[in-house]
Amino acid sequence: MAGKKVRSASEMLTAIITEGIFEKKGEDVVTIDLRKIHNAVADFFVVCHAGSRTQVEAIADSVEREVKKAIGQKVWKKEGFENAEWVLLDYFDVVVHIFQEPVRRHYQLEQLWADAEIKLCKPAPPAKKKTKKKDSTAEDLT
Repeated sequence: MAGKKVRSASEMLTAIITEGIFEKKGEDVVTIDLRKIHNAVADFFVVCHAGSRTQVEAIADSVEREVKKAIGQKVWKKEGFENAEWVLLDYFDVVVHIFQEPVRRHYQLEQLWADAEIKLCKPAPPAKKKTKKKDSTAEDLT
């Protein structure tokens, strides 16, 4: 029997969160795996940025909606909606950081956690649309 990689609950939550981010065109999405960092506050950070306050809010809403739809979990704590320069969504084991681009460059969160494993995430390729193939046994009536 081939070994199947078992994903932890926090890894699955991270995948759902990144889907929510990509749904609203979040940019430079990275996951920071903090599980090997002693006394880390979470298993993962998910970090991205957006071009405007409106997009930051839209991404946060999308993440909350996707997580609720997929696993029924509500965000435990959320902060930063006043200015929407840096919105934080805390799901205990996974913390989401959604920045406006200049604020992300200023705080350099990835540099702060440089000892952790950092992965750049890519959106899933769009699903191919199924098209009906012409029945090769049918006669062409033209």
